[in-house]
Amino acid sequence: MTTLQESVERVCRAAKEAAARLGKADSSRKNAALAGMAKGLRERSDWLQAENRKDMDAGKARGLSAAMLDRLLLTEARIRQMADGIEEVIALPDPVGEVLKMGRRPNGLWVGRMRIPLGVIGIIYESRPNVTADATALCVKSGNAVILRGGSEAILSNTAIARILRDALSGSGLPADAVSVIEQTDRKAIDCLLAAEDFIDLIIPRGGEGLIRSVAEKSRIPVIKHYKGVCHIYVDEDVDLRQAIPVCINAKVQRPGVCNAMETLLVHEKAAPEFLPAVAAELVKSGVELRGCPKTVRLVPLAMPASEEDWGTEFLDLILAVKVVSSMEEAMEHIRCHGSLHTEAILTKDHARAMRFVREVDSSLVLVNASTRFNDGFQLGLGAEIGISTTKIHAFGPMGLEELTTTKFIAFGDGQVRT
Repeated sequence: MTTLQESVERVCRAAKEAAARLGKADSSRKNAALAGMAKGLRERSDWLQAENRKDMDAGKARGLSAAMLDRLLLTEARIRQMADGIEEVIALPDPVGEVLKMGRRPNGLWVGRMRIPLGVIGIIYESRPNVTADATALCVKSGNAVILRGGSEAILSNTAIARILRDALSGSGLPADAVSVIEQTDRKAIDCLLAAEDFIDLIIPRGGEGLIRSVAEKSRIPVIKHYKGVCHIYVDEDVDLRQAIPVCINAKVQRPGVCNAMETLLVHEKAAPEFLPAVAAELVKSGVELRGCPKTVRLVPLAMPASEEDWGTEFLDLILAVKVVSSMEEAMEHIRCHGSLHTEAILTKDHARAMRFVREVDSSLVLVNASTRFNDGFQLGLGAEIGISTTKIHAFGPMGLEELTTTKFIAFGDGQVRT
C-alpha cells in the first residue's frame, strides 16, 4: 500500500521531470497551453460549478463562516475572470531567456546574465480556488512546474480546475505534470511537501499569518513569506490637506480586509489640529472605528484610546490606529518598530523630505502622495502577481513573471584561458 509520503514524493518527482521539459519550451508553446487553459475553463464552467457546489455543501455542513464560503464560491463570472486572467498572462512578455548586463572584460571575454526558471514551485493556500488557475498561469509562463496544495475545503474545486489545466498542457505538447495538485487532504501531506527539498525549489504560502508561520517553521525549502500587512501613511507637516484626505479614505475604506489597506495613520503635530478632525469626520462617516494616542483623542473625541497592541495590528477591518508624532524621524522610527515591510506612504509637498522617506523607510513599496492600495502586481505594471513578498531574498514586493525566474551567468570567449 502506498504511504502518504510516497504518494507526495511521486508527484514531486514527476514535477521535477516536467520542469526540465517546460523550462526549454518556447513562448509560443507556453502561450498555446495557456490559451487552451482559458478556453477549457470557459467551456467547462458548468462542470466546475457542479464540483464547487459539492465543496460548498460540505463547507456549510462543517460550519465555515460566510466569509470563507464566499472565498470558496465559484460562479460563472468568477470562472470567466480566471480565464481572463490567464489571457492577461499570455499578453505579458516572456522573461525566460532574456539576456541582461552583457559587458566586456579586460581579457576580451563577454560576460552577462540570462533569465531562467526557478524550477519547481510549491504553493500552499487556503480557500480561494482561483489561486489554482492564477498561480498555474504565472508558473507555466515563467517556465516553472507548480505543485498546488489548497485547503481541504476546496479539494474538489481545485482538482477539477487542475484537470482542465493539465489537459491543456498535454494538448499543447507540454508535460501535464507541470501542474499537479496534492489531492490528499491530510495535513501531514503539507509536511511531506515541505520536506521534498530534492524536488522543490521554492515554497510560496498564501493565506493567514498562522499558515505562513507554520510553513516557514517546518520547511526545508526556501519560503517566500508575507506574514501580514501593517501599512502606514505618514501625513507630514507640509501637506496638501485637500489631497491627503481622499488618499487616506481610499487607503482605509475601499477594501479594508486586504493586506495593502492602511492600518495606522501617523500625523505630524503641526498638521494634526486642522487635518485630524477633518479626516476623522470622513472616516467615521464611512464606518471606521478610530483608536488614537492621547493627542489624537483630545483632537478627535470620537476616537477610542489606543492600546500598545494596536500599533502592530493588521486589523483587516474598518478599524484604524492614529498617532500624532512630533517629527518625520519619530514617524519613521514608529514604522521601523511596528511595520511589516509591506507598504508605507508619505503625504507631503516637500520633495526633499519625500525623497528622504523613500530612501530610509524599509518596505516593499514606499509611496509619495498616493494610497497604500497600489501595492498590487497589476497596479505596479507587472500584469499579474503570485503574491506579495515581504522577504528580501529573493524577491521583495509583488511577485510577477520576472520574480519567478532567477539568472545564470553566461560568457562568450574567443579562446581565452586563465593565467
